[in-house]
Amino acid sequence: MRFRSFTARMLAILLALSIAAPPLLEARFQPTSGRDAFSREQEIQAGQEAAAEVTKQLPILPESDPLSRYVSRLGQTLASHAPGDKWPYSFHVVNQKEINAFALPGGPVYVNVGTIQATDNEAQLAGVLAHEISHVVQRHATRAATKQMQAQIPLAILGAVLGSRGGMMGQLAQMGISFGVGSYFLKNSREAEREADLLGTDIMYDTGYDPHQLAAFFEKLQSQGTSRAPTFLSDHPDPGNRSQSVAAEVRTLPAKRFQGDSQEFQAAKRQAGGMKALTAQEIAQQQKTGNATSSMGQLSRADVMPSGNMRNFQHQAYQIKYPDNWQVFGDTSSSVTIAPRAGVADNAVAYGVIIDGYQAESNRTSLDDATHQLIQQLQQGNPGLRAVGNDEDIRINGVPGKSIDLIGPSPIKAQNGQAVRERDWLVTLPMRNGDLLYVVFIAPDQDFQTMRTQAFEPMLRSLHLQQQ
Repeated sequence: MRFRSFTARMLAILLALSIAAPPLLEARFQPTSGRDAFSREQEIQAGQEAAAEVTKQLPILPESDPLSRYVSRLGQTLASHAPGDKWPYSFHVVNQKEINAFALPGGPVYVNVGTIQATDNEAQLAGVLAHEISHVVQRHATRAATKQMQAQIPLAILGAVLGSRGGMMGQLAQMGISFGVGSYFLKNSREAEREADLLGTDIMYDTGYDPHQLAAFFEKLQSQGTSRAPTFLSDHPDPGNRSQSVAAEVRTLPAKRFQGDSQEFQAAKRQAGGMKALTAQEIAQQQKTGNATSSMGQLSRADVMPSGNMRNFQHQAYQIKYPDNWQVFGDTSSSVTIAPRAGVADNAVAYGVIIDGYQAESNRTSLDDATHQLIQQLQQGNPGLRAVGNDEDIRINGVPGKSIDLIGPSPIKAQNGQAVRERDWLVTLPMRNGDLLYVVFIAPDQDFQTMRTQAFEPMLRSLHLQQQ
């Protein structure tokens, strides 16, 4: 009798504890099974090699960019609630206008600026990232590739083929397999989309975001029929009854209060809204004009593109950060050029930044008048240089300034021997002694937007005048 009483009490205690304990933060919809010829290490290697190619093909924002940092933090928070193996996730922002996002095997996730611009709230952006994380967890790309490889090589020896010497991409290329931009294996089937929707729903729920916003974002794109979304809808086909499936999954979860937009999201939306993202056509054109002849000899874009890491330069009048694969020409008391070594030769700058001071005709000259005096002086030394549009008022870390775009001939020559068009972005700031500090950002017109996003804007945001 005592034994039965003790047992009853223990069962009651265990039941009470199970009711009081919070639910485990792991998605209820478990990863699907399926034949996959790739080991975990091979999948990670394939994704890393594909990511290196993506970096060469697409305008990826630097890791130091505030928009990149925000998306990375949001993505890692979501990924911490993903079930199964913990992959080495990384999150990247592509400066592309079209609405799209994709995931590579093993963890790299990419989202376009246009996608961020299109979201109405943070939960929708979280839904896009959770959906892509789900494709990684489900190993959809390598499972699809395995199906094709099985038709060419028996599954029993696939592991030996993939494990042979040489890069993973080279081995896969011999079998017609690629995970690069536009790859067939990154275009998901309706079944893969259904799985990613359900797993993404659980990841959003566990992270504190309303899962209904995942379906709402897809529905928004379909109902608007925007020209920026066809690629997204093609790569993420509607599995049918998407909203109903998500809602059914949510009903299996306990009711909870979801978080709203963060201040970080609002800042990211403002930054993305002000960016001039490139179209797919513009990106493709840049790839075609990747190499150019010039007075500097054969010049490759790979020689001048900025790295994602920044280094600090301390001048007696200011401090600024710049890409660590570029070089500072000058010293702490002189005019300074910051540029890739390949972008500077024979006293000409084709890619880079010039920072100098300018003394106006009078200390009482307004910022606007002093800026236009400077432009006239620059034009005297650079025939063909002319302003485009009107100058704009800006603020750089609390200091009011002026911004104006200029165009002129570049030191780089086209195939016909003619100078390609150069775009210069001039920014002026008043210093305490009455002089102007001016910054000229320089690049050929076809590369300017990429340079502006990846190097020029981060550099300008880091610029601080010294107290005088």
